[in-house]
Amino acid sequence: MGSSTATPTETQLRSRRHNLVLLGVAAFVVAVDQLTKWWALVALDDRDIDLVWTLRLHLVHNTGAAFGLGQGLEVLIAVVAFLFVIMVAWVSWGGRRLALPPVLLGMILGGAIGNLADRAVRAGDGFLGGAVVDFIDLQWWPVFNAADSAIVVAGVILVLTAPRYRQPGPVGGLDEQVDEP
Repeated sequence: MGSSTATPTETQLRSRRHNLVLLGVAAFVVAVDQLTKWWALVALDDRDIDLVWTLRLHLVHNTGAAFGLGQGLEVLIAVVAFLFVIMVAWVSWGGRRLALPPVLLGMILGGAIGNLADRAVRAGDGFLGGAVVDFIDLQWWPVFNAADSAIVVAGVILVLTAPRYRQPGPVGGLDEQVDEP
């Protein structure tokens, strides 16, 4: 009588590592985002802070989408972000991996969750109608926050490195990554 302890396959181990990295990065982005927003709400309530050149910290409550666009579409924006979060979780924890680096996915996921949290808990009109706290102001670009930064940086890196990844397979871009040099 032997004990049958199944050892995880290499694919299962890679999937677990992928999910741990994705979750760790997302949690880090959410923590940084929410802590900096909390600080901004306290420190920038009645003043701006000029830093260098045109960079200043200036508190804004954004009810639109990215860069203040999409005013009046708060619920739709929040639902799309919520569906993205659910889709990444469902795919990742369903034993599959998105064919994208988990660090970049975690940055996007954490940014989506950070801004979604604002829509859920900040005062606003109706379900998920709260405003996102923005405070990084270049004065020549729309005001943004740490979550926005994480999403944009990850998106730019994904666009610049897209040729490194396989074309979508039979399941729409799920599973393996191309071997990296």
